[in-house]
Amino acid sequence: MVDSSIILFALHIAGAAALLIWAVRLLRTGVERAFLVQLRAFLRRSNANRLQALISGVIAALCLQSATAVAVLLSNFATKGGVGLLAGTAILLGADIGSAIVSQILLIRQEFLIPLFLLCGVILFLRSSRNEIRQSGRILIGLGLILVSLDMLRAATAPLIESTATAYVMGYLSGDLVSSFLIGGLFAWAVHSSVAAVLFFVTLTGQGLLPASGAAAMVLGANGGAAILAYVLTLNASLTARRVVIINLVLRGGGAALVLVILSKSFGILSWLGTEAAQQIINLHLVFNIGLALVCVPFLGLLADATLKLTPERKDKINPLSHSTALDPSTLHLPSRALPCAAREIMKMGEAIEVMLRTSMGLFQNWDAHAAKAIIKKSEDVSTMHSDIKGFLAGLDHKGLSETEQKKASELASIALNLETAASAISQSLVVNAERLNSDGLGFSEDGWSDLEDFHDRILSNTQLALSVLMTGAPDAARQLIHAKDKVRKAEQKLQERHLVRLRKNIPASFETSHIHQDTLRTLKTINAAFATIGHPIAERSGDLLSTRLSAERKANK
Repeated sequence: MVDSSIILFALHIAGAAALLIWAVRLLRTGVERAFLVQLRAFLRRSNANRLQALISGVIAALCLQSATAVAVLLSNFATKGGVGLLAGTAILLGADIGSAIVSQILLIRQEFLIPLFLLCGVILFLRSSRNEIRQSGRILIGLGLILVSLDMLRAATAPLIESTATAYVMGYLSGDLVSSFLIGGLFAWAVHSSVAAVLFFVTLTGQGLLPASGAAAMVLGANGGAAILAYVLTLNASLTARRVVIINLVLRGGGAALVLVILSKSFGILSWLGTEAAQQIINLHLVFNIGLALVCVPFLGLLADATLKLTPERKDKINPLSHSTALDPSTLHLPSRALPCAAREIMKMGEAIEVMLRTSMGLFQNWDAHAAKAIIKKSEDVSTMHSDIKGFLAGLDHKGLSETEQKKASELASIALNLETAASAISQSLVVNAERLNSDGLGFSEDGWSDLEDFHDRILSNTQLALSVLMTGAPDAARQLIHAKDKVRKAEQKLQERHLVRLRKNIPASFETSHIHQDTLRTLKTINAAFATIGHPIAERSGDLLSTRLSAERKANK
């Protein structure tokens, strides 16, 4: 090949790989934006037994196209105590199986699927005003682009089949399985997706570029790399949340290394997985994860006990930097620097409130006076931060502010006020209601508590979306946040009606906790409304806020 041909070839390969990675992400984004609340509720209720937890993990990974995404999602529930260590581990083992099934499905080659997915996806995304339908269109577009990227990869690598240099490199990889294993892990790490990595390796194998031995090592490495990625992404979570991911890392990473050792002794055992090399590799990926689950599920109790002993809780040392502030007085005469400082401090407020919200719900089931005091103290810290932000913004050189900067300062002050309102609602309503429930020896009905958990999880999801909007300023996410506010209002009305139905059925627990139940729903709706205001300025600038209000008025007039 001449130099220009090499460059062109590299561009084709890189472009195909980039499209594959982006398409997988696009598909997962569609699922998260349309069905994340339902998926979170489904996962949280999968605590009944190991088999149910395993199956729920499979389904969750099929929806999210990623076992890593399930691991990160699960860490939220583990932090709140919503999912136990044993059930959480079973869910992640199931998610690994689901991720392998996804890889099998996406390798299906039917020429009519690409135009069908793209056509239907674009029509749904562009023509529908409902978020769920629009995101379903996004999912179909993602599926179509995945298939396009795989076809691009096959076309780009076709000229390499007869290359002697390629044969030399692939021959080396087939002989150095450790290097192949590490390459697979690093690639899965780099693309943040074991699905994309496995599809890439299997496609190259099907083209005759990767030998079966090297491809098998890379796929096993991708499994280990994905487990490490989940561990790294949850490093900032609590120890309770990370225990689940640690067990999965040990099982999946250690299992992949063990299978690599076994295969290095006799690669002939791959022959029973299929007649073609690509078929053998993709089946190895599935069989490995199914086998890992079958072997480990019976011993999850022992694994959980061992993990608790090896990772005991430790009291965190006081961090002298924990009370640092982003408000730099030296920037007050430079609005272009001062306003971002205020925005960073508001982001810290939002993150603190998210922690408060996440922790508060557990107090209704298991009262913890120490945790309650910590929430109240955190609320006082948020109030102090709000006062500091107000003083900081008031100290700006307003004469030197442009009209845009004045509007931005006003927006930041409004957001900070709303966030303090949310913090006060948590400490003065949720914590107080939880304490009252405990002191009176009361408990919600099973259906009532399930409703509250679902609603709280919806609010927590919207809170995380709001913080993302605050950080990125993305108009699409801001529009989604505002639509979510309307959904919360409708959901709260529906849950209040469900509560009244339980009262009419004379359920004692519902009568005893009626005021607490209804006040908790209203408080959560208030918290959601406070965070939703983060999206208003962005949506207003893009014109989405006006269209949303007009749409609401039209519905009201019908």
